[in-house]
Amino acid sequence: MLVDSPTEQRAESASAPPTRQATRALGLLVSAAILVLVALASIAIGAKALSPDQVWHGLFHDTGTYGDVVVDERLSRTVLGLLVGAALGLSGAVLQALTRNPLAEPGLLGINAGASAAVVTAITWFGVTSLSGYVWFAFLGAAAVGALVWFLGGSRGATPVRLALAGTAISAALYGYLQAVMIMDDAALGKMRFWTVGSLASATTSTITQVLPFLAAGAVLALALARPLNAVEMGDDTARALGAQLGRTRALAMLAATVLCGAATAACGPIMFVGLMVPHVVRSFTGPDLRWILPYATVLSPVLLLGADVVGRVVARPAELQVGVVTALIGGPVFILLVRRRRTAQL
Repeated sequence: MLVDSPTEQRAESASAPPTRQATRALGLLVSAAILVLVALASIAIGAKALSPDQVWHGLFHDTGTYGDVVVDERLSRTVLGLLVGAALGLSGAVLQALTRNPLAEPGLLGINAGASAAVVTAITWFGVTSLSGYVWFAFLGAAAVGALVWFLGGSRGATPVRLALAGTAISAALYGYLQAVMIMDDAALGKMRFWTVGSLASATTSTITQVLPFLAAGAVLALALARPLNAVEMGDDTARALGAQLGRTRALAMLAATVLCGAATAACGPIMFVGLMVPHVVRSFTGPDLRWILPYATVLSPVLLLGADVVGRVVARPAELQVGVVTALIGGPVFILLVRRRRTAQL
């Protein structure tokens, strides 16, 4: 059975008939409607279930018990889940295009490891104990690792293989450092045990306002790179023939992914597989055109993250299972399935 090359598929996507474009636009609207429903479920479902009427009064009328639960706890948690989910989906899609690897995800370039190592350092060596304090360490750690990976990967001459190898090597070293420090410092271990698995439980308005400017800037940059990244995914020779500036595009893509993933990790810890699963699934029905993949990933990634968070609250009620654990439990089997499908397609 013959399979069209990525270049042929992308050319077909670019010249898709109006009916197909309309179908994609309608699908995006449906995805947005699903996101709204999942967000409402995130507000209504928790250790104590609330009816739609109670949620409405908690949001707009009640300043008592319902208002405290809905506004002070669940609304902030849901908003942070929306922002972080969109950031992880966008950064995953950008990295998959940058490395030309549909199984890539934000942890591939060591950004999660950089943020985690910076937080451990802040807690152990600088005595930082609050989220508002170490969120900046996490972001700076992610940014520093992103810059280091870019430098070791060859800077403007970086290739997908070099970037992946540099990220893998740095991740291994940083996770070794992280484990060593946490083993030697019981206080750091206690403070980090929930953050390192990824959680939305500590969401506050302060957290959202601190990371929002970075997430917004990273999202705008990522969406603006859709067209040049389309050229990069076709291969270096084809991209140059189309007039793409490879070094500039790769540098900006690295910057966008670092800002998005770094800010998301700083806000709620490293959450794996969201940036892998959603862009990969989206590509199966949008085709390889990033002008559609990126918007779909922005909308559907929060659906997965908030849905996993709701599941974590329900299965362990009245306690809860951290969202990072739920996404890992879902993502592990999905990753194996994707690898098996990819191997089968190559045979």
